[in-house]
This record gives sequence, C-alpha cells and structure tokens, in this order.
Amino acid sequence: MMTDLRHIGGPSRKKKVASNKLKVKKEPVDLRKYLLPLIRIGSRAGVALLAGALLAGAAHRLLQTTPLPVQKVEVQGIKRLSREEIISLTGVTIGQNLLTLRLKTIGQQVSSNPWVGSVKVQRFYPGTLSISIQERQPVAVINMGLLYYLDANGEPFKPLNLGDALDFPVVTGFQEEQLNADPISTRLALKTACELLDALKQHGLFILADVSEIHYDGAHGFTLYTTSGALPIKIGNEDFDNKLLRFARIYQNLMTQQPGLQYIDLDYSDRIVVKKS
Repeated sequence: MMTDLRHIGGPSRKKKVASNKLKVKKEPVDLRKYLLPLIRIGSRAGVALLAGALLAGAAHRLLQTTPLPVQKVEVQGIKRLSREEIISLTGVTIGQNLLTLRLKTIGQQVSSNPWVGSVKVQRFYPGTLSISIQERQPVAVINMGLLYYLDANGEPFKPLNLGDALDFPVVTGFQEEQLNADPISTRLALKTACELLDALKQHGLFILADVSEIHYDGAHGFTLYTTSGALPIKIGNEDFDNKLLRFARIYQNLMTQQPGLQYIDLDYSDRIVVKKS
C-alpha cells in the first residue's frame, strides 16, 4: 500500500474562517435636520437686531427733529440763591430740545453750589424745565482752622467769605484732620452739637443769644461760653433738655453774681455745681 507523502513537511493549508462581525449599513447624515433650526434662530436674531437698529435710528432722528424747545425754566425753593445763579449752573438755554436734556447731569451741576442741600429736576411738556431746591440753613459757624457754616445735620458745608453773616454761635474744638481721620465719631459729635443748639432754642430763660461759643472736648463733652463775660458752663454730651431746664431756674440769680463766678457745671443728673473765684 503506497502513501502519498507529498504533504508531509510541506506548508500547511489553513481554511478560511468566516468573520463573525456584522456589517452595519451606514445611513447618510441629514444635515438639514441640524442646520435648519440654527438658520431659523439666526434669522430671528438678525431680524431683531435690524429692528432694534431701525428703532434706535428713528428715535435719534425723532429727538433731533421733534419741535419741543425749552420755553421756560422754573426755579423753586430759593431764598439765598438767585434764579439766575441756578439757571447758569444748569447750562440750559431757551430753545434747547427738552427731550435731549439729561436731568441727572443738570441736578449734579446745580448741587455743586454749597447752599444747595437737595435738588429735584423735572420736565413738563410741551416746554418747561422745573428745578426745585432745598437750601441749607446754617445754625452755627464752626472753626476748623477755617470758618465754615454748619447746617442742622452737623455738616460743615461752606467756607465763609468776606461779607457772609457772622451772627451765629461759634463751635470750636474740631479740626479738619479729625473729620478726615475719624469721620464717624467726628460727625456724631457735630450732630450732638446741633442737638445742643436746638435745645438752647427751646428751653428756658437761658437762650441761644446768651451763648457766644460752644466748645467741644472729646473727654468732657461740650462747654458753653456766655456772650457776657465768657463764663464757662459745662454741659457734657447728653440730656441737654433737663440740664438746661434746671439751669433756667437759677440763671437770672447767677448772672447777678457773674463777676465772682469761675464756672458753672451742669453735667450732673441731680444738681448744679457753681465754682466761685
């Protein structure tokens, strides 16, 4: 029996094995499905931008062409200031377009005058600009190295110039450096000084006209100095009403003894201390 040995030692023949991978059929991507919404959004945004630009242009042309000139400027609430001063600060002239006026800017310009405490600017169609002012009212002169008027809120608001009235009590003991270094405490003390001034207006025979100076000391509070004789009257930092009411009962009698008085101390809750020289 003969055996065919030709395949022995020769290269082996491998059978091809069928692949078990499934072939997935790729569908073409429909770009319109994604692009159309973006195109719609872009179109709407473009239309909105175009409409906004057209409206802005129309508004600008309207502001430039609308015949609403300023015909009258009303100024209310002034006593010390003049109408001409206020109108000059506004920069507004008759014939200007009422619609284009910047009311906030006008208010800031008017407020640059130290006598102006608050200002309200309004426009009334067809052609009126209205400016309402509340002026500051000085209650004292404060010496802070320079002399300033002091208002009822304890604000030094205007340096005194030649010709300014001086018929106010003078507040001393404060410096501008204090106001810059410790504004909270200093403003509180200035406000307390105004409360003392108000109490002097309200109570008893001892009135504001009897006071020439109100001196402040951080450690001891306020001391009043009388117009006649510069007699020191210590009153502290609080309870001014009650202290002045007690003092009013003996004020006239004490004034007859004034040449022999060194000081009067009201800074007690239940008594008055009189120091005689």
